[in-house]
Amino acid sequence: MKKIPIYSGRNVLFATFCLTLFSFVTTILAANPVLNNIYLEDFNAQQTEINGVITDGNRVPIPGVHIIVQSSNQGVISNIDGSYSIDANTNDTLVFSMLGFLTQTAAVNQRLEINIQLQEAVTLLDEVTLNAGYYTVTERERTGNISKVIQADIEKQPISNPLAALQGRVAGVEITQTSGVPGAGFLIKIRGQNSIRSGGNEPLYIIDGVPYASSTLGDLQTSGVIIPGLGISPLNNINPTDIERIEILKDADATAIYGSRGANGVVLITTKKGEVGDTKFNLNVSTGFGSVANKMDLLNTSEYVAMRRKAFANDGISPLPFNAYDINGTWDEERETDWQKVLIGKTAYLTNIQGSLSGGSEQTSFLLSGNYNRQTTVFPGDYKNNKVSVLANVQHRTKNDRLNIQFSANFTTDDNTLPSANVVSPALQLAPNAPELYNTDGSINWENSTWVNPLSQLESKYLGNASTLLANTKLNYRVIEGLHLITNLGFTQSHLRELRTIPSTTFDPAYGLGSDISTAIHNTTDRKSWIIEPQLHWTFNLNKTKISSLVGGTFQEQKSNRLSQYAYGFTNNNLIENIAAAANLFILDNSEIHYRYNAFFGRINLNHKGTYLLNLTWRRDGSSRFGPNKKFSNFGAVGAAWIFSNESFLKNSNSFLSFGKLRGSYGTSGNDQIGDYQYLDTYSFGTSTYQNSNGLRPTRLYNPNFSWEKNEKLEFALELGFLKDRIFISSSYYRNKSSNQLIGIPLPGTTGFSSLNANFDATIQNTGWELELNTTNIAHKNVRWSTAFNLTIPKNKLVAFPNLDGSTYANLLVIAKNGYSIPLKTD
Repeated sequence: MKKIPIYSGRNVLFATFCLTLFSFVTTILAANPVLNNIYLEDFNAQQTEINGVITDGNRVPIPGVHIIVQSSNQGVISNIDGSYSIDANTNDTLVFSMLGFLTQTAAVNQRLEINIQLQEAVTLLDEVTLNAGYYTVTERERTGNISKVIQADIEKQPISNPLAALQGRVAGVEITQTSGVPGAGFLIKIRGQNSIRSGGNEPLYIIDGVPYASSTLGDLQTSGVIIPGLGISPLNNINPTDIERIEILKDADATAIYGSRGANGVVLITTKKGEVGDTKFNLNVSTGFGSVANKMDLLNTSEYVAMRRKAFANDGISPLPFNAYDINGTWDEERETDWQKVLIGKTAYLTNIQGSLSGGSEQTSFLLSGNYNRQTTVFPGDYKNNKVSVLANVQHRTKNDRLNIQFSANFTTDDNTLPSANVVSPALQLAPNAPELYNTDGSINWENSTWVNPLSQLESKYLGNASTLLANTKLNYRVIEGLHLITNLGFTQSHLRELRTIPSTTFDPAYGLGSDISTAIHNTTDRKSWIIEPQLHWTFNLNKTKISSLVGGTFQEQKSNRLSQYAYGFTNNNLIENIAAAANLFILDNSEIHYRYNAFFGRINLNHKGTYLLNLTWRRDGSSRFGPNKKFSNFGAVGAAWIFSNESFLKNSNSFLSFGKLRGSYGTSGNDQIGDYQYLDTYSFGTSTYQNSNGLRPTRLYNPNFSWEKNEKLEFALELGFLKDRIFISSSYYRNKSSNQLIGIPLPGTTGFSSLNANFDATIQNTGWELELNTTNIAHKNVRWSTAFNLTIPKNKLVAFPNLDGSTYANLLVIAKNGYSIPLKTD
């Protein structure tokens, strides 16, 4: 017998005992099914802590990955180093998911460490969801034309208006800034001009499910000179850095569910939400500057004087007129001033400070953010725009995931100080040898009343203060599996206070005018709106067809108040901002306007095998803006799509075509952007007085048949993805016909009215091709290179206008002839 140490023999005996015991237990369990089940159930019921690290294809840790226990929906998020820790049963399955990567599952199988390597998903068609307003849809399965701009693209731009983020990024969308001054807005046209009226082409704006009025609260006499579009744009009160994404709805399938307000497209703005995880604080401070980039190449003094003398000679005028101060020897013909440099040559500075606090659990998450934005101008003087905004967003769901509550509130205040006169025109039109701006003592130089010193116009100021509160609550209750009761509650309040001052110092002192002629124009406008939208969503499967349906209603009311006053005659100019100190005060406008809107809508979507898609929408609208005989109307659309890349003859092949879809849509939507009370007999105050009272004069005739403008939309599109969608191409053709135009129909002078607001059998047609190309060239851990290209070829024409030559529009509109499109001109 071989001798072994005592401690080694002891270990051998212990191992032999354990092996024998294990064999005995397993034999007994195998022979007794009852005991076997009890043992396994007890073993599997024991939760253990699973740890691991999540990396990408390059072994780089990935933070923010959602890890969920499939059986309980309990989950955690990976840490900054990609690590995680979660409790699970031995028979559970873990699900790892993150936007931009393929979702992956892993069975626990008694393992204590599970490391996962996620594969990057080049194609996001199934994971990227689009906000279609009352419902969401994946990029792959959408039947309508919906474009999207995401947070990453918005944050990279130094902008103060969210519409600026859309410039050049969305096919078929034309965006033009009305002015370069702070507070100015943008004109946006989605697929052309649908209405003859210049004010009837704005899209519908929806912010977090709440309609947002884009029409300005400003008044022409206070802000119309310096800020085109009548004052501070309401959309300036939406902080771009608080926006998560913007969707643009363009075709009938996407817009018909908005009925009478979707004719010109819909802009859906979604603000940021809180993220599950530890509380995080982010602070971002940025600064920048700007100047007039392209100044005009104007004549110098010698060229200008020669041109002026030649002009008088050509007209046979001699001697030179007494008021031709620039060339008759009054002004120095050797002086030369670059007025563009003097009047619009300053450097404008931009400062932006953004801070946010976010975090929460799987049940409750929150976001609180604040922003301060300051802009100066290129004009001489201390002109600036200060904007402060606060966003609060809270989301909560019950543990059983039965009830989901979302609340958001956004408050913004915007203070704007600008010259109330336009100094751009003098910068381009003043003679280069015009006098010096200042006298030797520093006072404004009037050069013996031979010119209007442009700096005197800067004595006139525009002061604007705008504030906006937008609040929204969304309740989502799951009645049974697949059936949800959703209610959207919204409230908006906008306030604008404007003051335009014209002191006596804007005039030549030689006139001897004092503060008794100093003028101030004051405008205060408030707008409040509330909306309630109950909805019922039902989703179920019928064999291989997924059916999604919804029905709902809209109940909205908006109330606006305006007080506009004109004051003059102040004891001194220091009191000009206090209209109560004026000797004379007149009310220009004191009005209260109510707008009510009700609707019922429905949608049915059929999805057969993820390949054949059909979407039906319908809406019945009622608006207080139309006559009693036409207050209600019906709108609807049908959209269909065929994802032919899912067909077996392509799906099972090795074709480089990864995605292919044909889609089309047809339907009608309406336009109610006509203002309020347009169908009623209305009166306005006249300028003449009788016994010190202003009289009333009729301004509009009653029309009970005043009705909707209707837009008929048709679209066909082809979408193709290549090389796992690294190359994605979308091409679409659209045709929009807008009829039943609301215009002023001329009346005989004997009626006492020049026109009658009514629907007219005029038709505008917009057609066009849209092409979008997106490529992912490099997708690496440190480098990502993608390109986006879009092209729009639009045509806009007036195809019908009976008796155009005899109408008041004869000099404004031209009917397209011989199939050629002639630009539609409007005032």
